[in-house]
Amino acid sequence: MSRKEAGISKGVDWSLVWIYLLLVAIGITAIFAVTYRDGDPIVSTFFGFKTDYSKQFYFFGIAAVLGIFILLTDSKFFTATANLWYAVGIVLLLLVFPFHSNIKGTESIIKLGGFNFQPADFCKIFVCLALSKYLSQPNMDFSKTRSQLIAAAIALLPAVMSLMQSETGLALVYFSFFLVMYREGLPSTILSIGFTIALIVVGTLLMERNILLIVLSAIALITAYILWERKRRRFYVVVPVIVVWLLTMGFVGVGVPYFFKHMLKLYQVERIYSTVGREVPIEYIQAHKKEYVQIANAVPKDTDYNVKQSKIAIGSGGVLGKGLLKGTQTRYEFVPEQRTDFIFCTIGEGFGFIGTTIVVLIYLLLLFRIIAIAERQRSVFSRCYAYGVAAVFFFHIVINICMTIGLAPVIGIPLPFISYGGTSLLTFSILLFILIRLDADRQMVLR
Repeated sequence: MSRKEAGISKGVDWSLVWIYLLLVAIGITAIFAVTYRDGDPIVSTFFGFKTDYSKQFYFFGIAAVLGIFILLTDSKFFTATANLWYAVGIVLLLLVFPFHSNIKGTESIIKLGGFNFQPADFCKIFVCLALSKYLSQPNMDFSKTRSQLIAAAIALLPAVMSLMQSETGLALVYFSFFLVMYREGLPSTILSIGFTIALIVVGTLLMERNILLIVLSAIALITAYILWERKRRRFYVVVPVIVVWLLTMGFVGVGVPYFFKHMLKLYQVERIYSTVGREVPIEYIQAHKKEYVQIANAVPKDTDYNVKQSKIAIGSGGVLGKGLLKGTQTRYEFVPEQRTDFIFCTIGEGFGFIGTTIVVLIYLLLLFRIIAIAERQRSVFSRCYAYGVAAVFFFHIVINICMTIGLAPVIGIPLPFISYGGTSLLTFSILLFILIRLDADRQMVLR
């Protein structure tokens, strides 16, 4: 039977399609719940492209058309053009510098008429394709340091450019691609080093720097002594400990302060320290003196105002929720960004613990299904791409929900398929439909 006779449904994993449609429907409903105004005609406002829920509905229509187009595309197209798309993504990120618009503190958005376009968001697709293409090369030996460095560069180049555009949230998303590299043979020690660095950074937030340096020095001394005794007091066994200790001292004493002083905005520093319940050190405030003066002259507002209101909204929903269009915190806009970054609290207030639990379970089903699809691929390219999609979704879901309930700093990343935003919905939809297309041809070995 030919491709045309089979239609686009041959080999398609419909479970992913139904999960996708369900999440989009939940998203449009949640956006409707917080933006609909009593007395407005529902039908005309829904199709008039003037309200947020109407725009999201039309964005979904565009995403659906793109999805069908992707399902009709030959799978080899994605492998053949992966590097080209990556180059296009880098060019788009470069275009942001001369043509960006400063919107809500970020300089990563290009305004096109009445629409906002964020290249850093779309670049997740291109990185996923390019990284999969690189890792699926014939005779790829990912145990070599050179291969690992090239793969890391593919993932982190857009992250660095995003940081330069004051888009910290999306920049962090690119680190999720290290999970793909780990699946393909990246040594666990590298991931362990990454997690250790993260723990040290958290330690600098929770403890005074001098105390942390003393604690880390004590740990290094004890480790060195144990190795010294076990290896019959040979000096060479403690050299690595001394090197690691010196690097750690430099990282805590110089690296972390430099990052907080020169690479983050003051409001980002405040959000991070607010998450752990501490005041921002005076040295960081002095480093952002100009920004601090601007904030001091503005209307005063709690640093964690968004999170406080979000928790109130979720808590007020109780077990069953207040019902559609009956929320008070979200309906009366007490929660900023309640239709985008904080849309999870909209679901919590309207549909309660039961509603949020169902949403989390749907996301878990989505992630487990993607991983199952990844493991049944014959092609390395398809497997790497599937794990890339799973990693991006996992990062967005976990960080967004934790951000909403105060367990992570507010870094401004959307909830997949649910948060309002055309670029976000199109990006996640394209990511998923390319996966569905590749899986439909899973018997092929793509390079």
